[in-house]
Amino acid sequence: MMRRPMSPLWLVLAASLWMTLVGNGALWQRLSALNLLAGGRGLAFGAALWLAIWALLAALLGLFAWRPTLKPLLVLLLFSTALARHFMDSYGVLIDPGMLVNAMQTDWREAGALLNWQLLAGVLVLAVLPAWLVWRQPVAYGGMGRQLWRNPAFSLAALLALAALVLAMFQPLASASRNNKDLRYLVNPVSSVVSVVRLAARPFQHKAGPLQPLGEDARLGLSTPAGGTARPRLLLLVLGETARSDHFGLNGYARPTSPTLARENVLSFRNAWSCGTSTAESLPCMFSHLPREEYLRRDGNYENLLDVLQRAGLAVLWLDNQSGCKGVCDRVPNAATDQSARSPLCSGGECLDGAMLEQLEARLATLDPARRARGTVVVLHQMGSHGPAYAKRSPASAKRFLPECTSNALQDCDPQQLRNAYDNSIAYTDQFLGEAIAWLRRNPTGTDNALMYVSDHGESLGENNLYLHGMPYAIAPDVQKHVPWITWLSPGFAQATALSDSCLRGRADAKVSHDDYFHSVLGLMDVSTRIYRIAQDAYAPCRQDATWAGRLPRQAAALAGAPTAGS
Repeated sequence: MMRRPMSPLWLVLAASLWMTLVGNGALWQRLSALNLLAGGRGLAFGAALWLAIWALLAALLGLFAWRPTLKPLLVLLLFSTALARHFMDSYGVLIDPGMLVNAMQTDWREAGALLNWQLLAGVLVLAVLPAWLVWRQPVAYGGMGRQLWRNPAFSLAALLALAALVLAMFQPLASASRNNKDLRYLVNPVSSVVSVVRLAARPFQHKAGPLQPLGEDARLGLSTPAGGTARPRLLLLVLGETARSDHFGLNGYARPTSPTLARENVLSFRNAWSCGTSTAESLPCMFSHLPREEYLRRDGNYENLLDVLQRAGLAVLWLDNQSGCKGVCDRVPNAATDQSARSPLCSGGECLDGAMLEQLEARLATLDPARRARGTVVVLHQMGSHGPAYAKRSPASAKRFLPECTSNALQDCDPQQLRNAYDNSIAYTDQFLGEAIAWLRRNPTGTDNALMYVSDHGESLGENNLYLHGMPYAIAPDVQKHVPWITWLSPGFAQATALSDSCLRGRADAKVSHDDYFHSVLGLMDVSTRIYRIAQDAYAPCRQDATWAGRLPRQAAALAGAPTAGS
């Protein structure tokens, strides 16, 4: 870089070279782990791939080598390259549209938890300094007419070079990309650019128009238990955060992470799966009436489970201790935990999950009494085990596994200390759920009460050098998709819903998923609507009430595998 003016296309080549050199450590490490860089052919493949990335990046930037766009775009990409490199190298994450959504929806608390000296040093060296040089470098753009042919010609030449390189290494490249789909997300910063384009195109994948109503025929039809009268139901839906099914002692984990739940004799589906690997993906999906594949290719946007519950006449409340409900609670009463509350559970601008129970009765008192008389559904959105600051997710009283990792640079943590910190967060979730069950036992009177705990997604804790979550679903490890699903029913609730305890326990290993969440909640609250699907109600096979099943004979027959009229 010199003080004399430089051609914009030379600046494009220099900046592209820099980003290709410094931004792709994770890609080379992955290729090396796959033994694709070994020997002379491997080195030739690596060199050709490196040149191809440089050519691709130069071809893209050449189209923007104009005075108003070149320097701002280069500065933006330099920062993008440095940030992506840090998170790929440190946590093994991939840059895809889902990860970009996570980044955009991260609040200041979550963002602060990711800051460390490695990130700051990397951004300073890899982004701030080269961006300063780019901004100070004089550029001789020349006349408009000259640029009109030079910029496209440059990009075309770069594309021709790219095509030649791809042809030269086609066989190993095709084999590697076909068998290892994660490689495409490691090309930095190209993966970020492609993800931004894909994310920008998402609104056009669904038909424009107003939110489509759902369950307009929804009604409440409280079943009457034998020899009694129907009572309103209160259901606590606890949304776990970043909880892995295989780290609950209740599900066979060797450590005692869930002793409280074990004493409560809860029911646990041990084969439960999420519809996403991040909160932004999973929450809207699990509250949708559509199964995952249909949700992803839907042609419009619909109301969700909470709208249907409210339309049936129930009181609905969403209480959040996280970074928001991702649009799910927009049309029902909702509130966040009061982080300024004088409580030992709140400090430093955030609260432990127990604060939601401290504030719950006051929030319930604001709901419509007429609706509460029919029944209430409360959603408690946990902070749970949100990383990377796992140590902050449990109070000192719940830390039974020590010493624990207190750093957010997870790759630098001792694996056992990292596991301790995460398991302490699960142990605190166990304590929190026990306190929620105790609250249900004593409050309020005159209702049949239940709790359903399901996590939004799981978490990687260093397996295969992956940390956190948010991997593309198709290639994400099972630990990011295998989630806990735990249910507690009061005796009155179990009687009112005619659910057989022995049957439910016998289905502990039956496969369930977020696809079943919408319909399972409708079934527990006895909401009748045409959109309810009994085959997707995780509890329906264990109902012993013929009257209840008779209300929906077509769907009851479908569950039993029998033909139905008009099918």
